[in-house]
Amino acid sequence: MNQPAVLEARDVDVWRGDRCLVRGLSFALPAGQMALVVGPNGAGKTSLLRILAGLAPCVAGRVTWNSVAVQDLPPEGRGEIVYRGHLDALKKDLTVEENLAFCATLRRQPQVFGALLAALGLHELKDRQVRFLSAGQRRRTGLACMRVAAARLWLLDEPLTNLDAAGRATVIGWLEEHLQGGGLAVVATHEPGELGRPGTLVVEL
Repeated sequence: MNQPAVLEARDVDVWRGDRCLVRGLSFALPAGQMALVVGPNGAGKTSLLRILAGLAPCVAGRVTWNSVAVQDLPPEGRGEIVYRGHLDALKKDLTVEENLAFCATLRRQPQVFGALLAALGLHELKDRQVRFLSAGQRRRTGLACMRVAAARLWLLDEPLTNLDAAGRATVIGWLEEHLQGGGLAVVATHEPGELGRPGTLVVEL
């Protein structure tokens, strides 16, 4: 690996409550590479993603983004990271398009959503409140908000859940495009075969 690491975890312990799930985890991820985090339910996949995002404390070890500890990142550094968890993190009283506009405003990104809505099959639903969407439609909307963020590092927890074949293909295509453009991704998944590509780092918990 001859590229400098952009995301690095060094000797990280992963805890949930008073239980240590993983000890001394280390890996480095350079630009253009993806890591798949795999393991059984309860192994600590979600907990690890939250530590990488700076949303949970790193009790032991260190996680850095561009050599800066994630918990110490300035706002512009944190803006380079986007995390999508099991919950879709949507405002249910807003419409699909209003949720995208909210995310774009927070990230200071252009509010042009036509192509994105069409790619996800959401154009006909853009004026519908999120509370009236199906689970798959909510998942698509949440992933659209991730896309709007224009972040360099994607931290995704089971991103293919509740998606049909077309939706899964779209997300896999996004990942490929993101990596080819020099982005990075860490994906927790039960389906490494579907998401894997040459050069993928597999982190087994």
